[in-house]
Order: sequence, then structure tokens, then C-alpha cells
Amino acid sequence: MIDGLTTMTVAVADHVATVTLDRPPVNAQNPAFRHDIQRVFDTLHDMPDVRAIILTGAGKTFSAGADLKARPGSEPGAYPAHNRLVRAAFDCVMECDKPVIAAVNGAAIGAGCVLALCADIILVSENAFLSMTEVDVGLAGGVRHVMRHFGQSDARLMIYTARRITGPELLRMNVASACLAPDALLPEARKIAAEIAAKVPLAVRAAKRGFGLTEDLPLAQGYRYEQSNTVALAQTEDFAEAQAAFAEKRRGNFKGR
Repeated sequence: MIDGLTTMTVAVADHVATVTLDRPPVNAQNPAFRHDIQRVFDTLHDMPDVRAIILTGAGKTFSAGADLKARPGSEPGAYPAHNRLVRAAFDCVMECDKPVIAAVNGAAIGAGCVLALCADIILVSENAFLSMTEVDVGLAGGVRHVMRHFGQSDARLMIYTARRITGPELLRMNVASACLAPDALLPEARKIAAEIAAKVPLAVRAAKRGFGLTEDLPLAQGYRYEQSNTVALAQTEDFAEAQAAFAEKRRGNFKGR
């Protein structure tokens, strides 16, 4: 569907796109990976037929993080360019109009952990874990992304110790919405994605933008923004169709306008 990808695959069915990270042996992130993921999520952002996205990993690993062989050198300008590319690889997931469900099938370490935390909904396998190992190699990245999902004490525990936080622990910490047997992970992700895909697409996209834009706003300003979305949505054809479908107890036929 998207030509030229070398580090991941994309499949679309029934309004749901499944993005599978596929860079053996452990789905490590290098420049090619980061360029691919931007192409994928920017494309899916603009595809009206896609209403929800599942992000998972091939094999036993979600993503083992940054490929250390691809770290920038000491030449002037190397780190700014590298850091810009790394940020873009995460931002494209968070900024994609479509809700993203991370189906974390195994280890998600460092940049792999951050990538999972960029998703809207996190599901984990019982044998999965998240880990931020930066302090083990003399670095200290990922704090802000971790703080979005973990409580203050748990975030510091994770960052300072580089511990592996397992699937059941992630559920207990309210980081994951579900912890599932490995063979139940993707079916549950598909079930949730199908539920999302059945809703009014314009409303779902507006809700995702609301999460992104109001996260750091005071309550009054954030709610005012959400109310402006409600006013705009109430003028759309899909709003009228949703009202009619609800009254007639049938599934809506939404056209994205």
C-alpha cells in the first residue's frame, strides 16, 4: 500500500490499519525506521478510509529502542539533525488524526517504550515489558513521555532504576488498558479498533485533537476549546446522520463531512 518501506508493513481492512514494525531481529530504530514511520503515519493521517490504527511488532519484540550503531557522530550539526528526526518519529504518531492502539507484544525498551507511550490506547501482552534503560548507558531521555502515563513515583522509579515494568505491573499502574495472553493481544486490539471505526469519524478525530491540544491547558480553556468542536461538529452531515441512526436504532452511514 505504501511503496518502498523497509522496516515495517501496513495492512488496511474494514477501516483499520495495522502497522507492524518489522526490522529484525529486534525492531531497533535507525534513520530508515524513523523515515518509514513518518511516511506511514502521515499517509494514514490523510486516508479517509482509515479510522483507527493498530501499532505492533513482528516477532517477540515490540521495539528494542534506538539502534546504537546509528547514533550521531561528533561533527557539528549531527545531534540537532538526529534529535529532530527522533522527535518527528514520535510526533507523527501523536499528531496522526486517527486513534492509535499500541499492541505491545514484547520488549519495548528506550525509544521503543516511548513509541508505545505515544499511542492513544496501550494494550500489553503478559510477557511484554516497558523499560527506559538510558541511565544504564549514561543518558537520561524519555522523562516527559513517561510522565504522561506513569504516576510521579512510578515514573521516577522507572527512569532512575531502568527496571523492566512487566505487563501485569503496567495494568496495575494504570499505564495499560488491558494485559492479555499473547494470542489474545491482537484480537483485542482489532476489537477496540473496530469499535472506534464504527463511530462518527469526524467526532473521533476531533476528540483526538482535543486530547492533544488540551493536555497542558487549564480546565476552563480546555473545555472552551472542546465546546467549539461541538459547535463545529453539529453543523456536519455526519452529525445529522448519527442523530438519525440513533433514533432509528441502526448503524450510521458516515461520509466524513
